[in-house]
Amino acid sequence: MHTFLHVLRAGLAALCAGLNAVLMGVVKAYRLFLSPWLGSACRFTPTCSQYALQALERHGPAAGSYLAARRLLRCHPGCPGGPDPVPDQAPRLLSRFCNPSSDSNRP
Repeated sequence: MHTFLHVLRAGLAALCAGLNAVLMGVVKAYRLFLSPWLGSACRFTPTCSQYALQALERHGPAAGSYLAARRLLRCHPGCPGGPDPVPDQAPRLLSRFCNPSSDSNRP
């Protein structure tokens, strides 16, 4: 049974890593193809796309996507913007799903 759990965890970690790579690829494609055409209009530092990449890298696909979506919803003409770094800790509910730091610490 221990072997089964080990294989299951390894499979889940691989799935999360693959999903994270796809999501980061989407953001990078946006930065390469759409962002130059649309122009820079982000009110925050780092930009929303930089924030999304940092959030995905630091917190994985579940929490990273949530943080990026929340940031995009805040980025509108009525928002003053300014410095808004990626938080060191993900929201508690999402930190259990595909979290890169917790996946790497498991046996």
